[in-house]
Amino acid sequence: MDPEVWSQFIRENWLVIVIALVLLFAVINLVKTVLKWAIVIVIVAGLFIYSGVTMEQIGDAVNKVTDSTVNTLKSEAQEMMLSEAKEAKYTSAGDGTYTITTPNLEVKGAAGNDKVEVIFRGVSLGQWSVTDTTKAFIDEARKNGAGS
Repeated sequence: MDPEVWSQFIRENWLVIVIALVLLFAVINLVKTVLKWAIVIVIVAGLFIYSGVTMEQIGDAVNKVTDSTVNTLKSEAQEMMLSEAKEAKYTSAGDGTYTITTPNLEVKGAAGNDKVEVIFRGVSLGQWSVTDTTKAFIDEARKNGAGS
């Protein structure tokens, strides 16, 4: 997915790209059915295949973006744990489970369990192992006053 490769491809195959674009616009303007979108997908896929981009490369790029986004969210959530620990509200259920809420975070866990579920701004970040940061957050929330 190197920009230099794309630039070189466009310089060498500009005529094929222009023809494909003309076909795309013609199909979009003339065909008014679901067939239109099937033809558009075939033309775009043909361009990708012709350019040498494989589905595996596209999948790898999507995975990289996903991993980067999740890692960024996890980092932000950890920073939020540190900054919002003072206002965290600890609520304990009778069965040993607890929920800690702040304006941006919700942490659910069970006493004695080394995993907690973290929800950051309404988006579940999955199960996290209890790290020093997480433990400090839980302890601070307990100090703030336990609910029922």
